[in-house]
Amino acid sequence: MSSPKLPQNFGRAFDLSSLKKPAAGTEPTQPGVAIEATPENLVSDFVSYSNTVPVVLLAWSARVPESVQVLEILNKLAANDGGTWRLGSVNLDKYPEMANALQVQALPFGVALIQEQGVPLFDAAHPEPQLRAVLNKVLELATEKGLKISGATPASAPTEPALEAEEVEAMTALGKADYAGAAAAYKKWLFRKPGEKLAQIGLAQCELMLRISGLDSVDIMTKAAAEPNILELQLQAADIEVASGNYESGFNRIIKSIRILDGDDKKRAKEHLLTLFSLVDPMDPILIKARSALASALF
Repeated sequence: MSSPKLPQNFGRAFDLSSLKKPAAGTEPTQPGVAIEATPENLVSDFVSYSNTVPVVLLAWSARVPESVQVLEILNKLAANDGGTWRLGSVNLDKYPEMANALQVQALPFGVALIQEQGVPLFDAAHPEPQLRAVLNKVLELATEKGLKISGATPASAPTEPALEAEEVEAMTALGKADYAGAAAAYKKWLFRKPGEKLAQIGLAQCELMLRISGLDSVDIMTKAAAEPNILELQLQAADIEVASGNYESGFNRIIKSIRILDGDDKKRAKEHLLTLFSLVDPMDPILIKARSALASALF
C-alpha cells in the first residue's frame, strides 16, 4: 500500500529534545472542539477534509505552556465559529513523529490546510486578537479558492481598501516573525499618521512579543509567584499571560502591584497596564472590570 499523500513541502524534522519537562497544570484545561490528529487520521480527517472546509492544525506540547494556551484560544475561536473550519490538535508529546510531517520548527506551530495545500500560519505564541485576524485571513483565502463557508466573505464581494504601505511592510515582517521590523513599520505609519488606531495596536502587539521573546515562561512565572514585590518580574509575568490570552490574570497581577507601590514604580506599573489594555476590545467585560479595579487601586 502506498503512503498517504501529504501537502507539498511537509517533512523537515523538529528537535523535541530542546523542550522542557512538562510543568504541573500546563495541560489543556478542557478538550474543546479540537480533534486529535494522529499519524493514522492525518490524511483522512484533516488533509482530505480540507477539500470541504479549511483545516487548522496546531502542534503543541505540555512542555511549552504557551503552546497549550494557544490551543485553548483556538478552541474558543473554533467553537465561536460554529464549524466553519476544523481545528486539529497535534500533541507532540504523544506523537513526536508528527513533527516531521508538519515541518515543525518551534512551538506553538500552526498550519492551515486548504484543498490539501499547506499554508504556514505561525511558529510563536500570539494573543487572541492576532490569532482571530489570522483565522479571518484563512477563511477569506478558502473562500477565494472556492470553498463555500457559511459566514465567510464571498470571493465576489467588493475588495477591501488598499493597505497602507507601512501596514504591508509590517505584515510582511510579521509573516517572518520579525517583530522588530514590524514595530519599525508601525512606528513609521504613526509618524506619518499620528493617532492611527491600527498602527497603535499593531505596535503594542509587536512590543509585547519583543518583551517576552527569549523569556523562559515557566521560570518567570515561578519567580513571580515567589517574589510578588519585585515589579520587573510581575510585569514580565503579566506580559506572558496577556500574550497567551489570559488577560484577566495578567491585568490583576499588575493591579495588585499598583496597590502596594508608590512613586515612580507605581507610575511605571500603571503605564505598563494601560499599554496591555490597548490590546483588548474596549467592550470586553474583562477589560471593563480591570479598568474599574485600576481606578480603585489608584484612588
